[in-house]
Amino acid sequence: MEQIKIASPKRNGEGIFPFLTAAAAVSMLLLVGAIFLVVLWGAWPALRAFGPAFLFSAVWNPVIDVYGAAPAILGTVITSLLALALAGPLGVGTAIFLSELAPHWLKKPVSFLVELLAAVPSVVYGVWGIFVLVPWMRTGPGLFLESRLGFLPFFQGPSIGVSVLTAGLVLTIMILPTIAAISREVMRAVPQDLREGLFALGATRWEMITRVVLPVSRTGITGALLLALGRAIGEAMAVTMVIGNANVIPVSLLAPAQTAASQVVNEFPEAFGLHLSSLLLLGLLLFMITLLINLVAVWLVYRTDQWSSGARQPGKLKGKGVAGHA
Repeated sequence: MEQIKIASPKRNGEGIFPFLTAAAAVSMLLLVGAIFLVVLWGAWPALRAFGPAFLFSAVWNPVIDVYGAAPAILGTVITSLLALALAGPLGVGTAIFLSELAPHWLKKPVSFLVELLAAVPSVVYGVWGIFVLVPWMRTGPGLFLESRLGFLPFFQGPSIGVSVLTAGLVLTIMILPTIAAISREVMRAVPQDLREGLFALGATRWEMITRVVLPVSRTGITGALLLALGRAIGEAMAVTMVIGNANVIPVSLLAPAQTAASQVVNEFPEAFGLHLSSLLLLGLLLFMITLLINLVAVWLVYRTDQWSSGARQPGKLKGKGVAGHA
């Protein structure tokens, strides 16, 4: 019988492939580390001059070289959380529809349209916001909120279109595909026998979703929300075009404000000295916050994937899903 010859790893290139992939991974880590060190080096004069007070001061005055990031940080937090509050239910609802309820012929077109939103450049969202969303907010919802809810501090002031609320709506559309796509994949990873087990007990489709799919997917959905939050915090161009860029602590959602990213975009070309260092310190804060959020989010999504595939006590998970309905 003729023996089958097996090519050696060195001949077919398999031996060097692990080293190439490892080098690519290490290069990415080195690149992130290099970016961090360069930004830290540039931000060090401002960090040494202002210290922790930089986070709490509301004064940003290049004339006297005094800088505080409180308005930009609060603007970033408010717009990002507003976008997450609006996009979260929409994204999770879209994921539930695509993974559990949509007919087969409709899943692919709707999924394609949702993912297509993520491919639109942010400057396009900004231009759309200026010419469509800002006029609509000025004469529509903004005017309604001003006249009917103006007695509340969150809706005081004239409705001029460019505002925290407008920036939040633009960010909502931008982060919606992230939440919907990741949540859908997490829900699709839920073992099918958990669904069938609950159906066998006489559960309806809605009971199956609320008692099996959502509880099992909860950690992954949280990761998707955190990834979307990181995208919203770091978004610059679209927000810069619709938020008004006023260096004030935002109190009303109808008032102009600015975020840390929009402030860097607006002032970086003309900055030098301590002014430039302060902008780099803002960038360093954004870098660290988004890096931490993304690390936690990726870990949560990975944990859900391992759990649903049976790597984390599948028998206990399966029993919990069925017994919960019983």
